Amino acid sequence: MTQAISEPTPRAPTLHPLPGATFFGHPRGLMTLFFTEMWERFSYYGMRAILILFMTAAVSKGGLGFDASQAGAIYGIYVSLVYLLSLPGGWIADRILGARRSVLYGGIVIMAGHICLAFPTLPTFYSGLALIVLGTGLLKPNISTMVGQLYSPTDSRRDAGFSIFYMGINIGAFVSPLVVGWLAQGEGFQSLLSRAGIAPEHAWHFGFAAAAVGMFCGVIQYALGSRHLAGAGLLANDPQAVAGRSGEKKKLGYGLALAVGVLIVFGALALSGAIHPSAEKISDSFGLFLTAVVVGFFGWGFLFGNWSPDERRRFVVIFVLFVASTIFWAGFEQAGSTLNLFAQRDTDNHFLGIEYPASWLQSPQAAFIVALAPVFAWLWLRLGKRDPSSPTKFALGLLFMGLGFLILVPAAQISAGGVKVSPMWLVTTYLLHTFGELCLSPVGLSAYTRLAPARVASLMMGVWFLSISVGGYIGGRVAGLYESFPVPTLFAICAATGLVSAIALACLIRPIRKMLERPA
Repeated sequence: MTQAISEPTPRAPTLHPLPGATFFGHPRGLMTLFFTEMWERFSYYGMRAILILFMTAAVSKGGLGFDASQAGAIYGIYVSLVYLLSLPGGWIADRILGARRSVLYGGIVIMAGHICLAFPTLPTFYSGLALIVLGTGLLKPNISTMVGQLYSPTDSRRDAGFSIFYMGINIGAFVSPLVVGWLAQGEGFQSLLSRAGIAPEHAWHFGFAAAAVGMFCGVIQYALGSRHLAGAGLLANDPQAVAGRSGEKKKLGYGLALAVGVLIVFGALALSGAIHPSAEKISDSFGLFLTAVVVGFFGWGFLFGNWSPDERRRFVVIFVLFVASTIFWAGFEQAGSTLNLFAQRDTDNHFLGIEYPASWLQSPQAAFIVALAPVFAWLWLRLGKRDPSSPTKFALGLLFMGLGFLILVPAAQISAGGVKVSPMWLVTTYLLHTFGELCLSPVGLSAYTRLAPARVASLMMGVWFLSISVGGYIGGRVAGLYESFPVPTLFAICAATGLVSAIALACLIRPIRKMLERPA
């Protein structure tokens, strides 16, 4: 779209932190985004802690009665879509809504999804997952983009700020499995329901309702704290798109109409009996679609992207980090699927003779993050000029991911003999995965906001979440093998994948550094 000469071209605001109070030495707006993300992650990780356990629980116990293959397929599609829709969510923010409104609308839609899950019917279950997917696609890429906008590109506090932001994520992730898990699986709460005349098998849905309450708190906090964000996220990032906003809205409308039409046709065929889709077949088709999205996006970027030479080199680095991130998250996201099933079926969940919900073992990893994130934030600042590059940190992340699965191989061999193992096996794995996460995830968020051209900042943040989407899909499919594949072998393959990938990326560190040092 061309811009009329008589009108000034709208541009994303030049951001300067508001004067006055700071948040741990960082812009005051970081506090607003910190707590918004904390509550959103409370809702997400609380629901994730019980999702695959709910799907595989017997119908007589209030679950859906799915086998691991079906539940893993659904879980993989869900986790993948949660992050895949960050791509259109970033596009909408870049060209139409701006990041700030996208986060608000996304939070409201997420809350509606958790409310649907609180009702014990299969249609509301799938509707709830769909709404959470849509809302998260709007919220996730754009709240991270606003964190980046609080700092100048050369601000030395940038990586530390993302680490503090990441700590907020994990405070919510630590508390939520304890709260949601006790409501959904705790014997004490089920006894309370019985005394109140409510069937104990409905306890699952009280857990889902708690996730809705968490997101409600996040929306209210965000609305009240937006005044601290200065100009972050107020305008769309692409000046030309702002000028032609009506045209961009038409594109969005066409896209939504096409998506709704496809869903209507597919639903009608399924209801009529013309097709009989299984979760596994749908997951296979979705995997092909996901591959096409990745190949299509990067193919477009390399062949037709309107980049300067410097931007093109940065795009190559983004691609390398994308591949490394995908492999990491394929292992890491099994915490809610494969490792959650291992906690439920093969781990001795007793402490001092008292049984606790298997979902509680989702909390230690977040606790480690809360404890160690400030340490890593301090470490990156302390190292100064010796601070490792982003590819180096990514390689370390892959190394720790592989070692975490390697630890579980002997545990799986013991449990294969019918003996439930100590939860410390999983706790040790989660500690190693935490080291990897702190090396890769907050650093990846920062690297993408630094490498991406300003005009497509939210879109490139969506690409970061696309890597998590692909990894989450792979992790869900691995969980589907839990009942049909030797678990020790499963863990050994995951370990080997992480370790080999770490070595391969380490070999690319020097070429990447030379590429970025070339003059523009």
